[in-house]
Amino acid sequence: MGGQNDISTLLARLHAANPSGFAIALHIRFTSPRYLLQSYSKEWIDLYSRNGLVLQDPTVHWGFANTGTVRWSELRSQDEHGVMTLAAEHGKRFGVCVAIMEDGSRSIASFTRPDRELTDDEIAACEADLRNLHRLTQGVETFSPSVHATLKQMSIYLTHG
Repeated sequence: MGGQNDISTLLARLHAANPSGFAIALHIRFTSPRYLLQSYSKEWIDLYSRNGLVLQDPTVHWGFANTGTVRWSELRSQDEHGVMTLAAEHGKRFGVCVAIMEDGSRSIASFTRPDRELTDDEIAACEADLRNLHRLTQGVETFSPSVHATLKQMSIYLTHG
């Protein structure tokens, strides 16, 4: 298993590659992740939480029912509650959902851009990075102070599940 510096490196790469942010839910049990990492704006995180949008979000529904990747544009027809439209109004116009299941544990992430669809290569890189994060955090109960400092510097919000 790699070190916590590897976690910081992966998150820094994902942060740089997804200019309008990401949400990564690692090791979901029932409906709660062990770790929830978000680089979205605080305004969006607060709006999303305050309005309980997770219950209506088609990307979340897809992530619980599937594994692999899907572009948000492929899920728009399932957005009955306008979550994706609201996300677009907050700079998350294009995105991809990635869901993996390994060793009986599920992780789901969305990665977003304001300007264009992610390319197939970018999606494959996001999926590989999520898979590595999933593996690196499999037995980790708490992140080290250096990882916490790195997350804070990158404005990534960490919630322990």
